[in-house]
Amino acid sequence: MKKILLNSCVAVLMAVTVVSQAFAGINLPSISPLVKEVGPAVVNISTERVVKDRMGLPGMPREFQDFFEQFGPFFGPQGGTRERLQSALGTGFIISKDGYIVTNNHVVQNADKIYVTLSDKNKKDDKVTAKVIGLDPETDLALLKIDSKKDLPYVKFGDSDKMEVGDWVVAIGNPFGLSNTVTTGIVSAKGRDIHAGPYDNFIQTDASINPGNSGGPLLNLDGEVIGINTAIAASGQGIGFAIPSKLASSIIDQLKSGQKVSRGWIGVTVQDLDDVTAKALGLKEAKGALIGSVMPKEPADKAGLKSGDIVVKIENTPINNASDLTKAIASYKPNSKIKVTALRDGKEKQFTVTLGERNLTANAQKGELKNGLSLGISLRELTAQDKQTLRVPENINGLLIVDVKQGGQAAKAGIMPQDIILAANLKPVKSVQDLTSIIEKEGKQRGAVVFQIYRQGNSFIVSIPFEEKK
Repeated sequence: MKKILLNSCVAVLMAVTVVSQAFAGINLPSISPLVKEVGPAVVNISTERVVKDRMGLPGMPREFQDFFEQFGPFFGPQGGTRERLQSALGTGFIISKDGYIVTNNHVVQNADKIYVTLSDKNKKDDKVTAKVIGLDPETDLALLKIDSKKDLPYVKFGDSDKMEVGDWVVAIGNPFGLSNTVTTGIVSAKGRDIHAGPYDNFIQTDASINPGNSGGPLLNLDGEVIGINTAIAASGQGIGFAIPSKLASSIIDQLKSGQKVSRGWIGVTVQDLDDVTAKALGLKEAKGALIGSVMPKEPADKAGLKSGDIVVKIENTPINNASDLTKAIASYKPNSKIKVTALRDGKEKQFTVTLGERNLTANAQKGELKNGLSLGISLRELTAQDKQTLRVPENINGLLIVDVKQGGQAAKAGIMPQDIILAANLKPVKSVQDLTSIIEKEGKQRGAVVFQIYRQGNSFIVSIPFEEKK
């Protein structure tokens, strides 16, 4: 017995020695040259916006102050409003010598002022004002522009599709305000859907990413941007997510050329195909996107697709689930003719669909009211397609905010596109007319409106004072 144990121990030691020697033979490359070359193109972004809070009565306890900040309009003015400056930090990177900068939409959205800090090793940091060229909330991308008298250092986009799980990556950013922080790691997964938006296809990395890294580059070892750091797993460590460069570069090109971001649209609601449904339909496996409904006179309806059809292929791209279908359709331009392969009664059928344009702001009605008051929002009634696309529970009903005027009252209160208004002044709103009626009856008299807002699984109260139109 002792001999067996001894032999086992010797075997383990030999195995450990072999592994150690194998790793000892690996010479990991220094990323110092990469950082020196790329680092100057990574910038710090800071934003400012003025937020108005309602004030309670002098000497009122804090908990009652909070109450009046939320529900003050129901009781009339309680000491007026107070202004405070709200600031935020993020990261960006320069993509051209004339000063175009990429960052996340959530870093700069609703900001009154945006500042970019350039780092120069020979001079003090140079802080300049940036302007917004374009935003795409659905992919969380933003393009900024700064003016410079000299050519600026910049980085190029690489091909995120060429990255494999296990490849080394480098992140440079501004976590917690600590500028030009460099971290390294690997691609730990690809194609992650974290339910942040309709086009989730994130690169997952264990390179350390923290608050303030948002909008910064994720680089390959050639110093090319293969991702834009966007999100972290709040309950975990070493889990960060980046927008793939293949998706980002096409969006940025559209924003840079002054075009609005346009995406294909077929006009259906879809859902994943589960095992039970697949079995009931006589399918061998649960793959494909099940069409729940087809909108009348929209592209899918015109092409002959029906509720109950299972889309399994777009052109030559396999469709395994509803998310695959949404992303595949959005990758084509409006008016494109595409081949859709679907299962109907267990048999494959092909349809030629001429795509429409996906437009969340379609049929939006401005929040400019007849009584001379302005909220600074565009909105429309929440549809079944919106619920599917934005992953909103079926029992949620209200008005979808599709645009927020920069610097307007709603923006200053923190309202964002894709927020859903559930109630106004504690009254449910299911139509634009519901909201208009509440505003016209109560808004002008009270000078503000209280919204119950639904955002990504949470609901909260926001008070918005009106702005007199001039």
